[in-house]
Amino acid sequence: MRLGINLGYWGAGMDGDNLAVAQEADRLGYDVCWAAEAYGSDAPTVLTWVAAQTESIDVGSAIMQIPARQPAMTAMTAATLDSLSGGRFRLGLGVSGPQVSEGWYGVKFDKPLARTREYVEIVRRAMSRERLSYEGEHWTLPLPDGPGKPIKLTVHPQREHIPLYIAAIGPKNLEQTGEIADGALLIFPSADHLEDTAVKHLRAGREKAGKTMDGFDVCPTLPLAIGDDINGLADMFRPYTALYVGGMGSRKQNFYNQLAQRMGYEKEAAEIQDKYLSGDKTGAAAAVPHQLIDQTTLLGSVERIAERMQAYAAAGVTTLTLAPAGFTREERIAALRAGTDALERSGLA
Repeated sequence: MRLGINLGYWGAGMDGDNLAVAQEADRLGYDVCWAAEAYGSDAPTVLTWVAAQTESIDVGSAIMQIPARQPAMTAMTAATLDSLSGGRFRLGLGVSGPQVSEGWYGVKFDKPLARTREYVEIVRRAMSRERLSYEGEHWTLPLPDGPGKPIKLTVHPQREHIPLYIAAIGPKNLEQTGEIADGALLIFPSADHLEDTAVKHLRAGREKAGKTMDGFDVCPTLPLAIGDDINGLADMFRPYTALYVGGMGSRKQNFYNQLAQRMGYEKEAAEIQDKYLSGDKTGAAAAVPHQLIDQTTLLGSVERIAERMQAYAAAGVTTLTLAPAGFTREERIAALRAGTDALERSGLA
């Protein structure tokens, strides 16, 4: 099992530390460094900055939002980043959510699966440098009855095949991801529930495409905190969990809330959402069960985290992405090093 690191969003108050953390991950032999985007920092700019100041670690978008860019633009960005980084770019895509898609980008959040499928098909065609033409429900290239003509990407990526990942939570999206992508970006993963909530759906998609899980990258992100006080460490992530389970999306369209329900927290997920949407964020955080936090993070001693890593590997994880917690650069780097130590102790390195 490989290790990755997720820097999250640039502009979240730790910008001065993020580059140092990424460089330390590079030095420690981490496999990939991911960066996110929502409605603040964009992922490609951050990844370019990191790639220019690291040596061997891959850089990946987790995610580039589908409603933010035309697919041909995404292909251009991916090809450019792969070329500039010396073949170290991984393209992670996702539909975002209805609030961001419609409120920030003005793109209707409808038929996300069909839009994702078409988007991936166009991106792959463009990155392969064939003359781009496409006829679908959501995109037609070139536009009919106009001056447009099929055009070929002029940039040569470093690699013939740039790895393409999709952020997926729901069963149908997971199955499609297994069918059309090279990897899946997962969030709030529990090793105890991963087979039922994710892997079996990915496997079904692979089988639909006539493939096995061999070579497919199952890549969840887990917050990481080192220490002896498990309860205290878990409390650090209460606001984070409450935000996603309670406040991401709308009451009817919150994929993280639905995931918590599939993990057996139906009553708790409803209470968290009710409190969060009513403005009681403190109450929502207090309502998050300790077990839910502990199941979806890596907390405790290096030995405890090593055991948890073994459980994730057994559940099918191939790249474990860590989000090291800490109030200072030194604390985050210490957590990063502990992650490497835990992987070595687990026997999975």
